[in-house]
Amino acid sequence: MAKWATGFRRLAAVLVLAVGALTCLAPSARAADAVASYVVKATINADGTLAVKAALTFSGAAPDQVEQVFGTLTRTADRMEYHYTLTDVTASTGGRDLGATVNAGPASTTVTIPTGGASTAIELSYTVHGAAMATANDTTTVTWAFLQGLNLPVTTFDAVVAVPGLPTLIDCAAGDPASPGACTFYSGATHENFNPTFHHESAGAGQVVIGTVRFPSGVVAVNQDLRETWSLDRAFSAAPLPLGSALGLLVLGGLALWAAHRRIGRDATVGGDPVLVAEFAPVGPGQAEFRVLDGVRPGEVGTLVDERVDPIDVTATLLDLAVRGHLLITELPRPSGHAASDWTFARRTGTDALLDYEHTLLDAVAPVQGDPVQVSNLAGSVGAVIGDVQSQLYDEVVTRGWFVRRPDSTRNQWALIGWIGLGVAVVATILLAAFTHFGLVGLALIALALGVVFVGQEMPARTATGTGVLTGLDVLRGNLLTQPVDTLPTGQGYQQMSSLLPYAVVLGGKERWLRAMADSDDDDLPDSTDLDWYHGPNNWRLADLPASLANFVTTVQGTLFSR
Repeated sequence: MAKWATGFRRLAAVLVLAVGALTCLAPSARAADAVASYVVKATINADGTLAVKAALTFSGAAPDQVEQVFGTLTRTADRMEYHYTLTDVTASTGGRDLGATVNAGPASTTVTIPTGGASTAIELSYTVHGAAMATANDTTTVTWAFLQGLNLPVTTFDAVVAVPGLPTLIDCAAGDPASPGACTFYSGATHENFNPTFHHESAGAGQVVIGTVRFPSGVVAVNQDLRETWSLDRAFSAAPLPLGSALGLLVLGGLALWAAHRRIGRDATVGGDPVLVAEFAPVGPGQAEFRVLDGVRPGEVGTLVDERVDPIDVTATLLDLAVRGHLLITELPRPSGHAASDWTFARRTGTDALLDYEHTLLDAVAPVQGDPVQVSNLAGSVGAVIGDVQSQLYDEVVTRGWFVRRPDSTRNQWALIGWIGLGVAVVATILLAAFTHFGLVGLALIALALGVVFVGQEMPARTATGTGVLTGLDVLRGNLLTQPVDTLPTGQGYQQMSSLLPYAVVLGGKERWLRAMADSDDDDLPDSTDLDWYHGPNNWRLADLPASLANFVTTVQGTLFSR
């Protein structure tokens, strides 16, 4: 019994070894790793659509899944894009639908086919829209990669394309998608055989076979989906039409601005003699007295000259208030040789009437009640009222009839028009650059809007009266620069030079008159209180007046600018 059992075990072991050996020697049923043949039957329809039916045959069982990626976007060197659309995509085998999934992306459509290990050919069908493109000489060219993006190599590729009429050209390219070469062969497009045929062998995974067929445009309609890609070159094209439009707009807009300035912003012309606001009137042999006519103030003079209320106009007004007896300017002793100069204002009782802007300014720098204001604190005291001073001074020049409207209102109105126009131009430029080739037209609009902003600053126009006074100011400026300083009436030199000094600050020539006042100091005694409108420290002399007043003017202007 033991011997029998031992023999049985040996026999079983031999059988196991034999079965194992047979298993190793028997060939395994593996899934195919290549497509034996890829056969296409395609039809180009008269409306430009391309219907494709492809049959994929494998040597053995099909792999579990086949994936093919179809490119749906082609870019050209001139920044154009051809877009293609795949519809009616189906996959079947032996009449059984395989339930292919289709994923459409921005540049490709991926078709995934679960084969289930099919042993018969897999049939893939789809329709292409957009492959019929308009080409030169009134032709339509249909180009499509019948083989592309397949995840398996193909041993043999064949395609037959049914066409609605005789092609004028056929071509075929195959190989790497980036640089395809020639197909193995292609034929057709003859009177005996209209239909093109394409044949290629040994295509690697992902390689392409591209068929091209051209027709007269009357045979196949164009259905291309051609889009232009955005770029700076496209948006701001310098082609003749966009460039010419932009230049024409600039020329016409520039002429319009020039015409508007001449019509609205040009001063009224005046005939006759200049209207004098001050003069050196002869009072005796070799003597002339400085006289202000019609009570025109230096601040008004400065506003008329440049159509603006500037810090220099406010500074000249402070000096004029002091000279006329409403204000005392006192230069304070410097605590050290390196300390900045400073001044204080004290109110006095003047004899003439004050205009509104003068009253406002005087109350700010020398309140009726309160401590005197120092120049170093001028920004705080004047800053709160400087807007009122400017507004009242603008009102005054309108009241005098020098302007029809306040210059600042005119500038603000044109500036508002310009800034609104600039906003519209920017929006227009964005839209033009985004959707057209006419971005340069938008830039021209921006330039014109900025032109309105800048030209608007020159739009305040003087009336005939204002122009006449301006001409008279030219005469006064010449007199201030040339009138001999030794012709003032004897004994009135300080008073006369003080009276003209605010006008010289605005119009020019103050240095020569200050020097004349300094040269009249013929002793070494302090002159700290010799002038009733300007007092200096204890050791101050009239010889120091040019430096002191120049420093005062510069400091006041700087303080007003920094507010």
